[in-house]
Amino acid sequence: MRGPIWQDLPVTGAAPDTARARLEVCVDSAAGARAAALGADRLELCARLEVGGLTPETDLLRSLTDEGTVPVFAMIRPRPGDFVYSPKELAAMEASIDAARDLGAAGLVLGTLHPDGSLDAAALERLLRRADGLPVTFHRAFDGIHRPFEALEVLLELGVARLLTSGDGPRAWEGRDLLRRLVEAAGEELVVMPGGGVRQDHVLELLAATGAREVHSSVVLDLTPTSPPR
Repeated sequence: MRGPIWQDLPVTGAAPDTARARLEVCVDSAAGARAAALGADRLELCARLEVGGLTPETDLLRSLTDEGTVPVFAMIRPRPGDFVYSPKELAAMEASIDAARDLGAAGLVLGTLHPDGSLDAAALERLLRRADGLPVTFHRAFDGIHRPFEALEVLLELGVARLLTSGDGPRAWEGRDLLRRLVEAAGEELVVMPGGGVRQDHVLELLAATGAREVHSSVVLDLTPTSPPR
């Protein structure tokens, strides 16, 4: 990690007494979690970030939830690759949800798609039932969905708490126009959380451009001052 984790990110245009933007940091190790906990509001815990994140090891999840410093959301993803899951894989994901709840996870991160890239609402509803009230973030499987606003309506109807997305851009900055529209469409019912290449040198401009009230990054931050990517 290079430099401090961001703290007290102001929401542009907010009154002095209103809420600050919240920072979620994705980690895949105890060392990363300890560093992130210095300023993060929430951790997304994964294994193998180099493949986009998988279900974390139970020992690591237990140790972080036992510390209780920062709420931990557990990734539920049984393998690398696409987000099209067989019945056997969905059963494994349900078991992982049970384990995450028993280990004290504050929430879950998951996503389900059909082979054509559309949202698999039936599989998602099944996993939400198993979550049984734990808040769920639909992750960046959302990026690339051809009809994002139809998919957003499904997430709203099913009671998903958050959507992590780059706005279908290679990075959230490039996707800021779609992110702004998703934030507006979701209103107060669902948190649209920009993620993907988010860095301190442009995060305030990203928040201003999208109206987002939460933002997602990884624990490895490049804090070299630069202009926002254009």
